[in-house]
Amino acid sequence: MSEPRSAADQEARLTRGKVGMACLIVIESCFFATFIVAYLFFIGKSAVGPQPREVLDIAPVLVNSVALLSSSVTAVFAFKALARGSMVAFQGWMASTIALGAYFILGTGREWMKLIYSDGLTISTNLFGTTFFSLVGFHAFHVCIGLALLALVLILSLRGHVKSSDAGRVELLGWYWHFVDAVWIVVFTVVYVVGMEGTSP
Repeated sequence: MSEPRSAADQEARLTRGKVGMACLIVIESCFFATFIVAYLFFIGKSAVGPQPREVLDIAPVLVNSVALLSSSVTAVFAFKALARGSMVAFQGWMASTIALGAYFILGTGREWMKLIYSDGLTISTNLFGTTFFSLVGFHAFHVCIGLALLALVLILSLRGHVKSSDAGRVELLGWYWHFVDAVWIVVFTVVYVVGMEGTSP
């Protein structure tokens, strides 16, 4: 196979990858939209149990949110470094991205521990608990998937299996990561801003 044809094949695969990732993001957006609409619909309709204003603490969630959104910035730096062929910088920025994402997940875990064991809120407590844990948990699940994929790419790069020629394909993972971060802005607004304003103390 000649080099020009090989380059054309790589471009075709990358194009298919972009289309596939775009379709995945559209489908996942529909799922998230369903959870968000359900959360908004049931705000303030729980007859028993704690309400959002009574148990949600926005301050630590803000810190977690800054960490997650910052991870999108470090991811961009990582992909640019890979495109330049700077593997050390790529690995450093990728590790930073993973660390920030992991911090967000740990923060979510701490919040859930408080809600479950201190405030008595579980997924079966009331409508608020059901919709809260479903929506936030669905997002956390996607963050975990993203972290696993980022970690896999980092491990492969450390073993010498990721090159600058792979930058286009690796950046597709960035599309997913940016999507997860963007969705969190919506989730945060719905749950911790609109949701808390929509319920009485």
